[in-house]
Amino acid sequence: MIEKLPSPSDKVLGFKLSGKLHDADYKTFVPLIDEAAKSGKVRLLSQFHDFHGWDLHALWDDIKFSTTHCTTIERIALVGDKTWEKWMAKVCVPFTMAKVKYFDVSEIDKAWAWLQEA
Repeated sequence: MIEKLPSPSDKVLGFKLSGKLHDADYKTFVPLIDEAAKSGKVRLLSQFHDFHGWDLHALWDDIKFSTTHCTTIERIALVGDKTWEKWMAKVCVPFTMAKVKYFDVSEIDKAWAWLQEA
C-alpha cells in the first residue's frame, strides 16, 4: 500500500509504503508525481513501514517508474528502520539522477528538512 503523507510544499511529496506493493498502488502513486513534475523537478520522501516488497507486476511498475522519472526527481529521502532498506538506498543510486539519502525512522524530521534545503 502507498499512502500519501502531508507535505510542506507542492514540490516535496511524501509517501508511506507498507505491506506488499501491487500494480494498483502505482496507478495512484505515479499520477501524483506526474502532476507535481509538470512545473519542474520534485523531491520525494519514501517512508517504509512494515514493508514487504513488490509483487511481480509492481516490480515492473517500479522499474518503469525509475526509468521514466530519472530526470524529474531531484532528491529522494528513504526513511526506514531495517538494514536492507538502508542498503536499498545505495542500490537505487545508479538508476536515478536524483540525490538519494537514507534516514532512520527516528530522523524523519531531518529527512523532510533535507528535502526542503535549497
